[in-house]
Amino acid sequence: MTNTQVTHIQIDNYGPWTVTPEPRREVDLQTLQSRLFADLSQLFGNRDGYVFFSRFDNMIAVSNGLDMDDHAMVQESVGNRYPVTMSLAVATGTTPAAALGDATNLLQDAGSAQDEHRREILAGRSIDPDFRTDEDVQIAHFDVNDATGKYTDQLNEFDTFINIEQGYASLMRYMREAYGSLSFFVGGDNVIAVCPDLDAADYEDAIEHVNDDVDVELKVGVGRGATAQDAGMDAKHALEECRATGTDVELTF
Repeated sequence: MTNTQVTHIQIDNYGPWTVTPEPRREVDLQTLQSRLFADLSQLFGNRDGYVFFSRFDNMIAVSNGLDMDDHAMVQESVGNRYPVTMSLAVATGTTPAAALGDATNLLQDAGSAQDEHRREILAGRSIDPDFRTDEDVQIAHFDVNDATGKYTDQLNEFDTFINIEQGYASLMRYMREAYGSLSFFVGGDNVIAVCPDLDAADYEDAIEHVNDDVDVELKVGVGRGATAQDAGMDAKHALEECRATGTDVELTF
């Protein structure tokens, strides 16, 4: 049984801020977003969490192991270093998607993302230490089979990007709809999915769906752990086993 803790991170009043008092240069906005993501990745990562950039003005963290005081510290650090503030909501659910839905509801109940008076909300609750286990988080690390040979060394970069993104989009939608998982592109030809308690047959089903849907072949390594870092490292080792043996699915549990 998994018990994923998800944190919805949302920049406060970001849309209006980007055009006040006049539209800001896109290069400056992109720089701010990338630096904020990098800092959040380190702040959560130093506490064994994962952060995914989503749309950049909204980000999603797998935050098992972080309590509400940890979240408050992250929020304060950002407020002290950036010209924008952010709100955080924390929740758990029967699936990662359900947990994110609950966290998002908490933010929406507190006010609109473009409400200038809604600032630095910290809502929800973290998992009590007494209820944490070594199997709370399941991470799947997907990789495109022979992406270099099929795409990178054969096509121009934009066409390669299209093929990789088509595979990601198909996987992201199917894993969300069929299994309540949250999947995120993490660069290159890699996708990390935060999943409920799935087995090898479920992952084989997802890989087959993507192959049939967009003709992109995938493999996946899956790990479990008390935190995203623990589960993610196990998933990386399982993916290396796929590469070494030629299998499509490897689980470490």
